[in-house]
Amino acid sequence: MSLDFFDYRVRQRDYLLSIAQALVSRLNLRAVLRLILQGAVDLLQGQVGLIALRTAGKTFTFWASYGLPPAMVTSFESLVEDVPDVTSPADFFIPELGERLGEIAEETGLLLRQVVALPMMVEPQSLISGISRRAGGRTQELLGVIFVFRSHSLHFSLDDRQVLASFADYAAIAVNNARLYETAVTERRRMDALLDVSADGIMVLGPDLNVTRINRTLSTLTGWPGEEAVGHPYDALIVWARRNSERTLRQVLEAGWPARIAGTDAPLWQGRPLYVEGELRRRNGSVVSVGITYAPLLARSGRLLNIIAIVRDITRFREADALKDTFISIVSHELKTPIAIVKGYAETLSRPQAQRDPALMKEMLGAIVEESDRLASLVDDLLDASRLQAGGLPFQDIEEVDLSAVARHVVDRYRPQAQHPLVLDFPPDFPAVEGNPRRLEQVLDNLVSNAIKYSSPGGEVRIAGQATPAEVTISVHDSGMGIPLEEQERIFERFYRVESPDTRAVSGTGLGLYLTRAIVRAHGGRIWVESAPGRGATFYVVLPRQTGLALWEESSNHES
Repeated sequence: MSLDFFDYRVRQRDYLLSIAQALVSRLNLRAVLRLILQGAVDLLQGQVGLIALRTAGKTFTFWASYGLPPAMVTSFESLVEDVPDVTSPADFFIPELGERLGEIAEETGLLLRQVVALPMMVEPQSLISGISRRAGGRTQELLGVIFVFRSHSLHFSLDDRQVLASFADYAAIAVNNARLYETAVTERRRMDALLDVSADGIMVLGPDLNVTRINRTLSTLTGWPGEEAVGHPYDALIVWARRNSERTLRQVLEAGWPARIAGTDAPLWQGRPLYVEGELRRRNGSVVSVGITYAPLLARSGRLLNIIAIVRDITRFREADALKDTFISIVSHELKTPIAIVKGYAETLSRPQAQRDPALMKEMLGAIVEESDRLASLVDDLLDASRLQAGGLPFQDIEEVDLSAVARHVVDRYRPQAQHPLVLDFPPDFPAVEGNPRRLEQVLDNLVSNAIKYSSPGGEVRIAGQATPAEVTISVHDSGMGIPLEEQERIFERFYRVESPDTRAVSGTGLGLYLTRAIVRAHGGRIWVESAPGRGATFYVVLPRQTGLALWEESSNHES
């Protein structure tokens, strides 16, 4: 063995070793390809080298060059115009490669007489870990081409091609690994984006139940910053004030979850996601209703890799259930009384004694009519609330409304049965407003009715009006028990009523103020209450004199 051949083999070994080290280092793809190209050109005693990579559009772009000024690389583009789409290195052949080289040499003035081209190929969608791609005759994917050019006329020998094939194999590994890494990074970014925009809280746990990731929603829900939560045990974040499951996640894991156990005696939770519901105590001490689904991520061997916890805020569902119970309770109570009165009077009227007393009959029929009106009003309120919640209750018959006259009409209706002085305080030139007369009367009716119901007998109820060039203000003041400050906004919610010994004896559905606020807002106005316990309450309604009234559907979105 000659000394030159020994030196050649040493240099080949050193190049391949440095390339292998580069493949597992953090060098970028272009740097690795330049290193590969430099070794190939040097060992083949060439002067110029190029590596072209295949794009998504099946064309080729030069990624690395050696021995060429960057501006001259475009002169070699004709070499890759007719690269065949082959699935085996044995089928790779670029037609008229020598003639094209001659044209390039003439155009650039470079003394290049020979070129060898070898494909860089890998098995599709596989991570290359060796250089045995030529064995087995399996279908492969063309990633690019490596070119080496020489200025002398010695032909490329079989040994030369085998050396170049080794470098092409390493280049294919580098390209394929870079492509797989880019795909993994893209998928990671996509998953990060999905996690961050998720409306549900998401927590990724390791097999030891320590947190490896939480998203923004869960960070907001628990009060734990994402970076701080990582590494903590899951039960540092998930602290139950109350839960509907007897076992914790840790206890369920120790009992065998998520293994699939055959047999009819296997617990229902085994082999399935685990669901827990309850009251979660936040880091600041407050409590929120949540439902958590724990889903296991298993390896093919069945080993637990991760647990994905999806945390959903179910406060609204709980509130909806409570609202439904409240609705049933209130409506059943409010319906029961007038129905019982109507039924009782109707049964009395059917008796012969009652028919012989015209005065008694008239009194009972009047009571039946009154209770029927009460039922009709209740049904109308329920329908209005339902339509409002669905987003529609259009106004009709918009006209100028004299609110002082409407207030007198409402007071005249209540004065015969009221045990309170009802006082009207409107200036003589009180201006009209644009609106729906029936709905604006409903506003005053609800406010005066509430003032009468919640005032002590003999307490004054005052309805007053004030005006400016742009708007009018109606106030309804009572001398009742008053409303605590923390309840003053909630009284405008559906079915909400202040709970106290004094209010329990007063009938009502909790819909009056809810509908009142919706009507006022639909007219472009605003409503609020000023009150203190034991000092009565004053409700203020401010309406523009010219509303430019829009359809109800638009304003009703405030209530949904």
